[in-house]
Amino acid sequence: MSEIRILIVEDDPIICEDIRDMLSNANYNTVGVAYNKKKAIETIDELQPDLVLLDINLEGYYEGFDIAEYINKNSKTPFIYLTSYSGKQIIDRAKKTLPMGYIVKPFNEKELYSTIEIALYNFSRFMLPVAINRETINSLLKTPLTQKEFETLKGLYEGKTNQLLAEDQFVSVNTIKTHIKNIYEKMNTHTRLETITVLNKLLH
Repeated sequence: MSEIRILIVEDDPIICEDIRDMLSNANYNTVGVAYNKKKAIETIDELQPDLVLLDINLEGYYEGFDIAEYINKNSKTPFIYLTSYSGKQIIDRAKKTLPMGYIVKPFNEKELYSTIEIALYNFSRFMLPVAINRETINSLLKTPLTQKEFETLKGLYEGKTNQLLAEDQFVSVNTIKTHIKNIYEKMNTHTRLETITVLNKLLH
């Protein structure tokens, strides 16, 4: 539960499996797959993913744009378009929905990974105040964060995987998972995105 949780919205099962494999290779956790607008919205509400990979054309319609509008109004979850469309008209329409990225099919694992990493980092900067410190956060919590937990918390906002967090702190991935579990308990949250949202509210 402490890894970056991604929802795939794609109506082609073969492409879906390719994306799932790419995400797994990059140590992301695919929490669900949706093939249409109704299922996508239900899954977003139920699972609260940290990121949505969103196909624009679902079942012959531009339903990806409808899903994007729903996300912007209701969940504030970052999303990246995955699409075969590269024309100016579609891109102009996509820009208005404020995606964190736009990948044109076909794409490879490196392209997907780099776009996700930049999207998560940019979204964290968009969501959070620039200056956060441990003392301020702890003054708002019943149980204070340790220094290591605070360092882990900052890493979460930069969109870092558990592996990268472990390398930064020279500890094991299991230690990072323990830190994240403690953060969730102290902030009464269950996912990375929920943690960002809660802290953002606390600091405003």
